[in-house]
Amino acid sequence: MSPSTSTAAGSAVRGNRLALLVVGLCWLLVFFDGLDMFVYGSVLPHMLETKALGISPGKAGDVGSYATFGMLIGALCSGTLSDRVGRKQTIITSTAVFSLASALCATASSLGVFSIGRFVAGLGLGGLLPSAITLVAEYAPRGRRALIVGSLMTAHQAGGILAGFVALWTDSDWRLCFWICVTPLFIGVPLAIKYLPESLNFLQTKGRTAEAAALADRYGVELAAPGINRPAGEGLGALAALFRGKLWIQTLFFWLASFGGLLLVYGFSQWLPSMMRAAGYDLGSAIGFVIAINAGGIVGMLVGGRLADRFGGSRISAIWFACTAVGIGVLSVHMPLALTYIVVFLTGLFLFSGQAMIYATVAHRSTDENRGTAVGWVSGMGRFGAVFGPWLGGRLVDNGSHTAGFTVFALAGVFALVFVSLTGLRSLQPAMADTSGAGAPVSMAS
Repeated sequence: MSPSTSTAAGSAVRGNRLALLVVGLCWLLVFFDGLDMFVYGSVLPHMLETKALGISPGKAGDVGSYATFGMLIGALCSGTLSDRVGRKQTIITSTAVFSLASALCATASSLGVFSIGRFVAGLGLGGLLPSAITLVAEYAPRGRRALIVGSLMTAHQAGGILAGFVALWTDSDWRLCFWICVTPLFIGVPLAIKYLPESLNFLQTKGRTAEAAALADRYGVELAAPGINRPAGEGLGALAALFRGKLWIQTLFFWLASFGGLLLVYGFSQWLPSMMRAAGYDLGSAIGFVIAINAGGIVGMLVGGRLADRFGGSRISAIWFACTAVGIGVLSVHMPLALTYIVVFLTGLFLFSGQAMIYATVAHRSTDENRGTAVGWVSGMGRFGAVFGPWLGGRLVDNGSHTAGFTVFALAGVFALVFVSLTGLRSLQPAMADTSGAGAPVSMAS
């Protein structure tokens, strides 16, 4: 082996080691993100049964919407914040915010204070995920971006699984569950402060070239040429590009599909335990369904992207939403417990990755100049569904008809199916292709 070949190999190893460090730390933080996001739905049946803080189904839906509205604001602000103070600082701050907000929820003496805690938690939860995805994508080894980003997304569902176990282990002691959600402040934040590297793009853009060069040299990462890291399309110009020619039709269809998809993700997943409890299942089983649906989500994230690469994101996403609608409809019928767990698992497999493939398809069809804007806005518009879904679920459960809840959420799946199918029309697709990992499942909460 020649000296130059040996040096290149050593640089690649060091670059992979840095990527592994970034992915590992971000995976841990996103895992805590998923725990905090899903713990409310896991303890909600017990809170409703004991009327904790005077909560009712209608008020519980409002509280869930406060959290997702906070996520909407957090997600929209995270880009500007990370450009100003850096990816690392945004990630650390977001994690600290939702951890401290969980402490506020754990000590809440009234539903109003608890609601404020969930809203503030949403700010942190919404700000973490986009920044973590960006940082991981920047450090992903060349040719492995899809695999790395897809792997990161499994952390959110893994956190949802832990939320179910936490509720079971603590016998649904909701205050203790929220105290457990404070642990990222003492584990994740210190680790990120000490070991998480800043974005090389950010360092170069801010003129901290010496710091960027030192970090790149330490891990054998290749620095981009000056100016490459600045986005070519920004602000209103990039947004206007999404509406040129026939693209406005495709943009609108993607926004509507994302609205339906996130309505399902946050509405159905939050209210699943309560609706299953109302359908006649015991409390332990109802919480166990949270574990099952998130386990299905992990499998779906890994399978969906591979199929989308081969057959097209819009096509697979449409099939996934169709299967989600069928699964939710089937759950309205009381079945043997083992069969119910299987249906819940399969529904989760299709539900979460169906929404993720909307983002993947948008990224695939966008140009380098407006990709960030396109994905950001389809996520932002979808967040309105994330706000509406928990509120809608609360109203349906408050009316005492769990069957109506399953029906309405199944129809939301059909709604998303229709519009994501329309985006697959050849006449609406731009004549370009992106080969940089287009099929990667992108986060559902970004």
